[in-house]
Amino acid sequence: MPNTSPTSLADRAAIVTGAGRGLGRAEALELARQGAAVVVNDHDPAIAEQTAADIVKAGGQAVASAGDVSDFAYAESLTRLAIDTFGSLDVVVNNAGILRDRMVFSMSEQEWDDVLRVHAKGHFALTRHATAHWREQSKAVGGPVFGRIVNTSSEAFLAGAAGQANYAAAKAAIVGLTTATANGCARYGVRANAICPRARTKMTEDVFAGFEPPAQGMDPLAVEHVAPLVAYLASPAADKVNGQVFVVHGGMVLLMQRPVVEERWDSNLETFTVGELENALGPYFQTKTAGENFSATDVLSMRRQ
Repeated sequence: MPNTSPTSLADRAAIVTGAGRGLGRAEALELARQGAAVVVNDHDPAIAEQTAADIVKAGGQAVASAGDVSDFAYAESLTRLAIDTFGSLDVVVNNAGILRDRMVFSMSEQEWDDVLRVHAKGHFALTRHATAHWREQSKAVGGPVFGRIVNTSSEAFLAGAAGQANYAAAKAAIVGLTTATANGCARYGVRANAICPRARTKMTEDVFAGFEPPAQGMDPLAVEHVAPLVAYLASPAADKVNGQVFVVHGGMVLLMQRPVVEERWDSNLETFTVGELENALGPYFQTKTAGENFSATDVLSMRRQ
């Protein structure tokens, strides 16, 4: 009997970038478990092939593709690979990323460019080609089609990680890309959401070096905590979820609130003078400390209630 579960991905095809190891691999395996055929991307052909082989060995469908997701032409070829191999493209999971951590006053131009290229441009390139395909499909059928995008942001953006100015900026750009895609493509049936995962991977091994896995029980930083949320957001069940940002790790999923207005000041004149701004804003910020800024550092604790 066909799987009629609202979370089933049977007869769907997905692309997962950076899926050779770590989070991407766990996400690709979970999507396959839910029935999706998966295009496994990684810059390293050997590990991309291994993930694809593991999916096939478990009874799923997968094909590997090695390449740089920030290459615009290569990103288009990924969408064609999914369509030509599996007959459709239904899900995109943008996961590929790199780190080049350094304080902003020590960061090189290359370190900035590399991180923004892989994260921000890499997310854009595949999103651009996938959404163009879904828009064309929607126009052909005269209504919405099925399209899911799950982008990977980070708590580094939410908290303003001091030693990751490039990474935090790239992850902020990804949230902007996600919400703009959600708003611009909803009419075609596309749903775009972002996750901020916390997980122990090769990329984050230095970040979490002081947090060893527990002697017993599941590691709170295991990638397996993240993959089910990705599979859910990729499924038909998540049709009402669009333009949202989730934090996920250790058996917890947090939905982040959209920005809200904290305070408002109105000029008594046609526009503010510098002196009037000092009179209006000055007393408000005098009651705060320098650490109370826009960054959401409190989200890093995320203790269970």
